[in-house]
Amino acid sequence: MHMADALISPTVGGIMWAATAGLTVYSAGKIKTDTDESKAPLMGVLGAFIFAAQMINFTIPFTGSSGHLGGGLILAILLGPHAAFLTMASILTVQALFFADGGLLALGCNIFNLGFFPCFIAYPLIYKKIAGDRPTRGDIFMASMAGSIFGLQMGAFAVVLETLLSGITDLPFSAFVILMQPIHLAIGIVEGFATAAVVGYILQTRPEILGMADSMHRAGSRSFKSVLAGFLAVTVIVGGALSWFASANPDGLEWAMLHTSGKEELDAPHNGIHSLLARVQEKTSILPDYSFKKSEPEGASQEEAAADDPQPVSEESWPAVDIGTTTSGLVGAGMTLLLAGLLGFGIRRLQAGNQ
Repeated sequence: MHMADALISPTVGGIMWAATAGLTVYSAGKIKTDTDESKAPLMGVLGAFIFAAQMINFTIPFTGSSGHLGGGLILAILLGPHAAFLTMASILTVQALFFADGGLLALGCNIFNLGFFPCFIAYPLIYKKIAGDRPTRGDIFMASMAGSIFGLQMGAFAVVLETLLSGITDLPFSAFVILMQPIHLAIGIVEGFATAAVVGYILQTRPEILGMADSMHRAGSRSFKSVLAGFLAVTVIVGGALSWFASANPDGLEWAMLHTSGKEELDAPHNGIHSLLARVQEKTSILPDYSFKKSEPEGASQEEAAADDPQPVSEESWPAVDIGTTTSGLVGAGMTLLLAGLLGFGIRRLQAGNQ
């Protein structure tokens, strides 16, 4: 559900950037008052884990589509909504800047859609109401399923609405929304199972983490070393190897666009802010599309370069064993760990300095 700049007008993009910036400042202010020092390393490690998990697209049977974990609800359950929103913003920023996953103009939309709805709506109003203060495994399953589905449905509808308000595509609202909602319902069900599994693991190993999200309880980071190590190990495995097994089918957004317009990707305007940000992203993306940059003869187009490639990579091969994918998973997870972790530590240090 990473929107490209081709769907977003400068006005809508600017408004969503402003909304996201406001939520970021608000969230940073909230976690400055949190006395729990363990949340900073948790932000980094969980951010790296979600980055790696998002690289695995799973096939949606009978549709020709695929989906991937959003992860916002997992972050909110384990970190609280404010730290979770900042962590999700870190993930999506790394993806857009260094991997060209989602547009820079649309980054505000993507952070809002994947961060605001699960962290500030689905978590407190759906998950917490169902799970309660002392959840059982059954409570966690029901709450995870309901919260994941609701959060993704809201995010998917926001994508359609932001595209409609932008008015720079020919995607009809009714056809687009009719396709977006059901496919993200299916994705939400899978995310519900994944969320329940992760939270269930925490309930069994370190249940005190679940009580930290909304309270100022100080648990101490030492007791979480095994959890941090476990998530890091899974991150390395998922980002370094399991990412080879990602489905090659278009994701839910691309699938909906394909069946609405006949194209998985739309062309962005070739002038103005769209062109400027496209050039910026081309320079910052060190591993575009989670692979090494392909060298092109000077003056040749991408299509010409592909035609001249004597050994083209087969799109039919699966699993797609690729050192570029492995490098992307490990480098991206590391970048996210540093950004989200340093953000958590930096806000706390700023608060300590003010005191």
